[in-house]
Amino acid sequence: MITLRKSAERGHYRADWLDSRHTFSFDTYHDPAHMGFRALRVINEDRVAPGSGFPLHPHRDMEIVTFILAGELEHRDDLGHREIIHAGEVQRITAGTGIRHSEANPSTTDEVHLLQIWLFPEEKGLAPSYETRRFDALDGSSLRLLASRDGREGSALIHQDVSLYAGALTTGRRREVPLAPGRHAWLQLTGGALTLNKVSLAAGDGAAVSEEATLQLSAGGETSFILFDLA
Repeated sequence: MITLRKSAERGHYRADWLDSRHTFSFDTYHDPAHMGFRALRVINEDRVAPGSGFPLHPHRDMEIVTFILAGELEHRDDLGHREIIHAGEVQRITAGTGIRHSEANPSTTDEVHLLQIWLFPEEKGLAPSYETRRFDALDGSSLRLLASRDGREGSALIHQDVSLYAGALTTGRRREVPLAPGRHAWLQLTGGALTLNKVSLAAGDGAAVSEEATLQLSAGGETSFILFDLA
């Protein structure tokens, strides 16, 4: 079973410094039909204007993953971390008992385009922690593990039974991804066009997948996506 979440149907917040699309309910956007999927609670696609950003704010009991699609993002937190994250890099924050951080676009000329992802942790009250991972550029048939429960293959560590992948397919390429019995998937298309088990997706679309043994992916253009394998 595949349930499509069209890009244009997402929640939308626009300010002079931020353009944000919400796959699931977030902040002032509330839709009881879209409160998350399995352990996945938030997928926000954000574009932040040069020299702007999110001021210091708190989080707790959430796994927060940030994936930079283009540009750079400066992170600061009350654990003493200060770092600039670049395109293709992944940041993981375990908010746990509480963390405060800020995120800003350090560029004076270019926007930063990113996905911010929230996942419920397996347990509350974890010690706050932070890490970043850098990955080589994807080729036209790649599927790379970005984050996982056990940190395998150099991925970031998530305190939840989730594996998060980044993928790319060039025009006309196909790929099959097995889905183990009892597992679920969410695919978020970040660029291009893709057919998922005969369901067509355009950039910004997402799809919830359950009770499917295989994800059959076929690229209709230069395609990029992220893929969650979820309990």
